[in-house]
Amino acid sequence: CRCCAEGRRHSSILYSILRSQEREAPAGQVPRGCPCGSRRRVALRSPQMVCKAASAVLVKTLRFVQNVPCFQELPLEEQLLLVRSCWASLLLLGLAQDRVHLETVESAEPSMLQRILTARRQGEQPPPRAPAPAPGRGHHGPHLPSAGEIQAIKGFLAKCWSLDISTKEYAYLKGTVLFNPDLPGLQCTQYIEGLQREAQQALNEHVRLIHRGDEARFAKLNVVLSLLRSINANVIAELFFRPIIGEVNMDDMLLEMLCAKL
Repeated sequence: CRCCAEGRRHSSILYSILRSQEREAPAGQVPRGCPCGSRRRVALRSPQMVCKAASAVLVKTLRFVQNVPCFQELPLEEQLLLVRSCWASLLLLGLAQDRVHLETVESAEPSMLQRILTARRQGEQPPPRAPAPAPGRGHHGPHLPSAGEIQAIKGFLAKCWSLDISTKEYAYLKGTVLFNPDLPGLQCTQYIEGLQREAQQALNEHVRLIHRGDEARFAKLNVVLSLLRSINANVIAELFFRPIIGEVNMDDMLLEMLCAKL
């Protein structure tokens, strides 16, 4: 297409709790296409069903986090900081583990070109272009995720399923994501860094023991983590929680869930 042509120019407690977590299978590749197609707005085909499944996975995920003794030993402020920074990544790992499939449909929302043409036919001024959200601020108002954003999520899920990740491997990946020592504002940085290192070591040992013929598996599992970093948490909130509970402040919801007995 024309736009494509133009585009060419430390602790053993963590180890043991993470060891005590079942398996999954392959899925297809995410197609590459025209970049203007990736900007189309899409919605879930069955939002009630998928959002209900995502909510159940979030509860299960936070229950897993609360059951890690090393996490419980951290001050509440540190716990909240860790969970707020990684809840979306943990949720996506949980969705992959529970094999929650996403079926989407293109939104009926008219494109900018369609609105301009319609306005001209009616003799009106073309509608102003909506300002892009500031970096890290995500979507405001009823803003549907784009096809490109959904493809990134589906690509992550497909990668997980193609690797047939086991329950223990998911647990170690979650531990690696949860204990991120690079967050600004953390006080227990060295302790958290040690926990992350331990989760990675446990994953490596498990892979070497169970997948002796696949020397690249540890690296492949870490590619899964790199895919997570490209997915915006605001997109996850829009996709899985807005359809059933409307405007949602994830920080407030996470605080309430974390302090509750799940």
